[in-house]
Amino acid sequence: MTMTGVRDGYVVAKRNLIKIKRVPDLLVFTTIQPIMFVLLFAYVFGGAIAPEDGGAAYREFLIAGIFAQTVVFGATITGAGLADDIKKGIIDRFRSLPMSSSAVLVGRTLSDVVNNVLVLIVMGLTGLVVGWRIRTSVLEALLGFALLLVFAFAISWIMAWIGMLVPTPEVVNNAAFIVIFPLTFVANTFVPIETLPGPLQTFAEWNPVSAVTQAARDLFGNPNPDPNAPEPTSWALQNPELYTILWTVLVLAVFVPLATWQYKRSASR
Repeated sequence: MTMTGVRDGYVVAKRNLIKIKRVPDLLVFTTIQPIMFVLLFAYVFGGAIAPEDGGAAYREFLIAGIFAQTVVFGATITGAGLADDIKKGIIDRFRSLPMSSSAVLVGRTLSDVVNNVLVLIVMGLTGLVVGWRIRTSVLEALLGFALLLVFAFAISWIMAWIGMLVPTPEVVNNAAFIVIFPLTFVANTFVPIETLPGPLQTFAEWNPVSAVTQAARDLFGNPNPDPNAPEPTSWALQNPELYTILWTVLVLAVFVPLATWQYKRSASR
């Protein structure tokens, strides 16, 4: 991307962030759901999953999974925002301006990374309240958060492509929910993988959401609440950081060109 494209992308990102400032409900409702998940899973299920310590170990195990689920679901904002802009004719106006064709998509996805940063801060504070602690160094913790954000950035490009294919923001949300919900639940986000039945366990072991969750847990120092749990047998969970990066690169390599191509074809509906 040229310097002009970078500058145009910055302007579009600023426009999207100002929208959040003017409509704070967007940020409020984005954070309410994961906070509810933390409280429900930590206190409703935590004692049953790890009763020996009242669920304290499970709460540490849980938070990285909540982080992963939150940033993946947060990527749907990208698709819904683009679908809304197309519906209102704003994309047509952008296309008529002397600006980089990739600036709208870059600005949209980068602004949603900033939104995810704010959400992770809120989630981290909530986690500290329920007993979550980072047991590693500051650098390792920052790497854990960075992996979560980079993975979410890649998912945002998938949502950007979908957002320019479907007719309304509501359809984006419904379509994304159908795909993202099983991806985030058939994983190690909320329960250890060894508790899943055979076929689901195999899927979860190679699920990229499991990898980014495992990478975050390793970097935060939050182990499996069961001290007798077996070590992961799949290559993906033995090397979760590398597997997450490989998936991120693959998704970006496929969906950045696809989303850019679809943007050039998009018109108001």
